[in-house]
Amino acid sequence: MSVKTKLAMAAEIWSFLRVRKKWLLAPILAFLALLGGLIILTEGSALAPLIYALF
Repeated sequence: MSVKTKLAMAAEIWSFLRVRKKWLLAPILAFLALLGGLIILTEGSALAPLIYALF
């Protein structure tokens, strides 16, 4: 997936949230993004077993 596609997807989600007034989805999406980033950043480190044990 290219960077342009990812940015287009993020813009589409932002547009949906703004137009449909679905602001309850924003914290859920932020949490999922943070959790995904945490897993990606720690997948090769010694913290990986701890992170996976927590979730």
